[in-house]
Amino acid sequence: MGDRAAVLLLAHGTPDSLDEIPEYLSNVTGGRPMPESVIAEIRHRYSEIGRSPLTRLTLEQARLLEAELDVPVYVGMRNWRPYIKDAVQQMIADGITSAVVICLAPQNSRTSVGLYRSAVEAAAGDRLRIDFVEGWADDLLLAEAFAERLRPLWHSLSGEMGDPVPVVFTAHSVPQRTVEPGPDQPADPYAEQAKLTAENVADCVPGLRDWRFAFQSQGMSGGPWLGPTVEETLTELRKEGHKAVIIAPIGFLCDHVEILYDIDIAFREFGQNIGLQIERPRSLNSSVLLTAALRGIARNGLFRLSTAPATS
Repeated sequence: MGDRAAVLLLAHGTPDSLDEIPEYLSNVTGGRPMPESVIAEIRHRYSEIGRSPLTRLTLEQARLLEAELDVPVYVGMRNWRPYIKDAVQQMIADGITSAVVICLAPQNSRTSVGLYRSAVEAAAGDRLRIDFVEGWADDLLLAEAFAERLRPLWHSLSGEMGDPVPVVFTAHSVPQRTVEPGPDQPADPYAEQAKLTAENVADCVPGLRDWRFAFQSQGMSGGPWLGPTVEETLTELRKEGHKAVIIAPIGFLCDHVEILYDIDIAFREFGQNIGLQIERPRSLNSSVLLTAALRGIARNGLFRLSTAPATS
């Protein structure tokens, strides 16, 4: 039998109901207990948005990508169903022998992409040849996909305000300790890659010059997290005299709690309290350009697999 290739998309995962949140959070922390106050706060955030559509949207992104390729596309989640290990087991049961693995977090970090890779390799063992995409923060089609969502909103809001409005690009924060260089590891590339994506998106919006970058959704665990925070950045912009700001999350490829609650509810409320109108572009979700970006990345990986020397 010849090689049978596939694509595996990886995402964070999200609980399907409020009752599943404690188990989900235990997966996120690797079994470390969380204070009841934190669990209650996360439950509140999910209740405010009804439920996170992340799983449904990720499966749709996989379906759209599969329609563009001649290989099957699977989905594995690190912290909820369908779990990565289960997706890999299904691939093996289906006769797949090699896979391009793409993390739907384009910016590479040890706390995200590194953990996803470990989970895939542990599940696959020597039963699958893996081409793992380390990061695609610099992908120009990805930048254009975000810009396609941003441009019409920026033009309309700038016209409404009578002046170009600033844009705050955001990505999920991570604990500072996880990205600092150590004796046995270099500095984590995450922050620079996130800012590179932001810069590429800004370059795709003619006339956009006033833009900032901030990290959002800092966790509730102890110790410092990457900043500046969105709240700090919004406060600075208000002090500069701005009355409206666009928050454009470029670290997220579909709607979920970090967008539907953190931006649409919490940051909008924060902006309202300081006299700042907050808007955001539509999320990529089923974006044609996002599918095109994933198609190009997948095809490159499939080519590498097809030309790699066989291993015994």
